Amino acid sequence: DLTDEITPIADTFKELNIGFDAIYTGYLGSFEQLSLVEKFILDFKKEGTTVLVDPVMADNGKLYSGFSMEFAHSMANLCSKADIIVPNLTEASFMLDIPYNPDYDEEYIREVLKKLTGLGCPTAAMTGISFEEGKIGVYAYNSKTDSYFYYANEKLPVSFHGTGDIYASSLLGALMRGISFEKSLAVAVDYTLECMKMTMSDEKHRFYGVNFESALPYYISLIENNLGK
Repeated sequence: DLTDEITPIADTFKELNIGFDAIYTGYLGSFEQLSLVEKFILDFKKEGTTVLVDPVMADNGKLYSGFSMEFAHSMANLCSKADIIVPNLTEASFMLDIPYNPDYDEEYIREVLKKLTGLGCPTAAMTGISFEEGKIGVYAYNSKTDSYFYYANEKLPVSFHGTGDIYASSLLGALMRGISFEKSLAVAVDYTLECMKMTMSDEKHRFYGVNFESALPYYISLIENNLGK
């Protein structure tokens, strides 16, 4: 646990005059970590810095063990400091304090996305969205352009821990190469799917976790094929 080291590390970054093109947060396990990360963002975000927050705290209609509605509200506050947030529907529902609705339609998802940008972040991308059997993907809203984007690919009959982290990481990686937001969303969907396929093909996958490493050449090809798009 490096919670106590965050402030000293940040102070060293300041002394060395180190800046960042992007700041990205995933799982945060305490109110203290939320507070420290918020301060880090406020201290280091400059013009041109992309802040992406993945509010990892819930799934399938339930908060993860140890989290509360108060934590969800604090996470919503952190999301207000971001440029892009990537919650699933459960996380979005808890942050907005609305009932979790697994029987959604496209109009409902659009409404939730608009409410998410109402937290203060200009762009929200909701993961794990599916409107047809055998397909799953991402639905996003850009409040600056008042535009929506949806992209889906094959839905596999399995579920693995860590795929949300892979999605957010590969999304930001594509953005940092200058690929458009819409194309980056699609790249991340396709790469996450490839990671899951490679994991399924490994009989030891339950021990090793998601096999994202073997899929990196595929990710690189996606990046190269989408440069300038």
